[in-house]
Amino acid sequence: MSTSRNYYRIMLGRKSCFARECHDGEFIGGHWSIHFDLAHLLNDGWQAFREQVVPAFHAANPGNSKVTAGLSCGMLFTICERIRQGDIVLCPDGNRAYRVGEVISDYYYEETTLLPHRRRVRWYKDTIQRSDMSTPLQNSSGSIGTVCNITKHTAELEGLIGGNPQPTLISTDELVEDPSVFALEKHLEDFLVSNWPNTELGARYDIVEDEGEIVGQQYPTDTGAIDILAISKDKKEYLIVELKKGRVSDAVVGQIQRYMGFVLDELTDEGQTVRGAIIALEDDLRLRRALRVTNNIDFYRYQVSFKLFKS
Repeated sequence: MSTSRNYYRIMLGRKSCFARECHDGEFIGGHWSIHFDLAHLLNDGWQAFREQVVPAFHAANPGNSKVTAGLSCGMLFTICERIRQGDIVLCPDGNRAYRVGEVISDYYYEETTLLPHRRRVRWYKDTIQRSDMSTPLQNSSGSIGTVCNITKHTAELEGLIGGNPQPTLISTDELVEDPSVFALEKHLEDFLVSNWPNTELGARYDIVEDEGEIVGQQYPTDTGAIDILAISKDKKEYLIVELKKGRVSDAVVGQIQRYMGFVLDELTDEGQTVRGAIIALEDDLRLRRALRVTNNIDFYRYQVSFKLFKS
């Protein structure tokens, strides 16, 4: 299998209620209360798409927050445009297993259906049992939200699907300096989310939720996905958390600044501010130099430790 393809977990309706229909009809789909053809918006990029779809979402769902609207439109854009032909989707079937298929068409619109925004899929014969997945993959594939990118588990997924597993320490990103740190930190995000209340940041901030469900992990923006989006307990300040993931320092600083600009422009209400936090394994002089001239981005280091207990 190609290492360039991406993997996505897609929920087909609440509690997978449309899983059978999508499998029999050979498609995936979504709606998010958007009842018009989106094809003419896809070529202009995420920002243009957002400008058109967010108002339509608010009109159909009055009272929903900016965060909810942004998340919903981001997931819709992913299904319609970000997912490419050849990418692989895993869809829960409602019985603790995942149907697996390859996306084989561009976006199309079926006006009178419950899931009008669609992509055609060639479903594989075999399913993946949730019990066969590692705990990190179970956590990622069980993430809240209709759409989540699980490409970081490519090696395990290809093994489960029946392909040739790829080396674990692999990165094709030219900005990654240290593949071993990249491999470690791509799983740190899930650990942070799971243990957020016990962290220093968790004492002041909560990961953004919608209707009691966490939506602040991999929150979509027009320049990528925020690792963790949190908000202060008094709701006055957003926090953008970015893991360095072995990348070049300048790239990380630039990325978090772009995310902060997005949140300031698109999510904040009057009186709310934005702060950033970069988390890395090792001290980084270049990163510290870059942050010397900013007053709203903090730098944190983490430690990895373990103990052996004789049994």
